[in-house]
Amino acid sequence: MTATACKDKNGSADTELKDVALTTTEKIKEPAADYKYGTVDTTAPAPAPIDETNSPKQTPPQNIDWDKKIIKEATLVVEAKSQKVFSDFVHDQVKRSGGYVSQEEQNKSEYKIENITTIKVPVDQFDNLVKSLTSIKDENIVTQKVTSQDVTGEVIDTRARTEAKRQIRLRYLDLLKQAKNMEDILKVQQEIDNIQEEIEAGAGRVGYLTHAAAYSTVQLTFYEILNPSAADNKAPGFGTRILNALGNGMDWLGELLVVLLTLWPLWLLAAGLIWGFRKWRKTRPAPTPKTAP
Repeated sequence: MTATACKDKNGSADTELKDVALTTTEKIKEPAADYKYGTVDTTAPAPAPIDETNSPKQTPPQNIDWDKKIIKEATLVVEAKSQKVFSDFVHDQVKRSGGYVSQEEQNKSEYKIENITTIKVPVDQFDNLVKSLTSIKDENIVTQKVTSQDVTGEVIDTRARTEAKRQIRLRYLDLLKQAKNMEDILKVQQEIDNIQEEIEAGAGRVGYLTHAAAYSTVQLTFYEILNPSAADNKAPGFGTRILNALGNGMDWLGELLVVLLTLWPLWLLAAGLIWGFRKWRKTRPAPTPKTAP
């Protein structure tokens, strides 16, 4: 009996130990509450200590205004030794900078051949492109002018006004739902249309300024002198003067015709007076002949 009692006591003791162990394990497996509610997850491994002596010093972040809107423009006039070579060079530099040619015009005379080019380039590549176009030693830089305009304030102000117009438009839409007669509906709808036009105009202005600030403009004019002696020959030839005279005569005749057509009421009045005078002469009685004494 003693052995059995001991066995029962040991069995009950083991059972109690197992229950305690199970309860403890379940408590450990329960998810810890969020830190923001005041408890800490004790199951998570502790962070390794930081060696401040060997860790690099962190520099404070720079306060950069990414919404800055600055429109940059450059005006360049270059006298090139070879118009074709310099033209190929310009297009290559524009392609490398990620820009594009928005307009290009070529004029040729006996004196020179000239290209007038408008280039759009990303603002971060503007300075590099201007420098590359003006750093060629063999070319003569006749004119170089760079300007910048800060339009950040205008963009912010236009956006704020546009947003205010949108809020006003929503209020008018609520009023439109509450209108009871056709007259009120037409008045409210007219106000909504006017506000919508102002919103579209403001959005268009912001879009234009944003694009102008993102892509700077380079007005480039380059030319090659073909015949330097032709610059002094300013007097036109005989054939040129004949053509100019014919052209001037046609212009003068056209102006005269325009003046005559402008005075058509006077011509109509004069024709009416002449017609009335002739009719009056026909209806007037003939004078009686005088008899001789």
